[in-house]
Amino acid sequence: MSETKETREERLAAALRENLRRRKARARGADAADSRPETDAPSR
Repeated sequence: MSETKETREERLAAALRENLRRRKARARGADAADSRPETDAPSR
């Protein structure tokens, strides 16, 4: 049973690290988007 718990904890830790990495990358992307001018608006 302890092996199962260890494996579960390792999976949870890996998932948390991946989630944090994604959130940081997303935050960096949002910061970059805020600092550049809007280019999606159609110019008519």
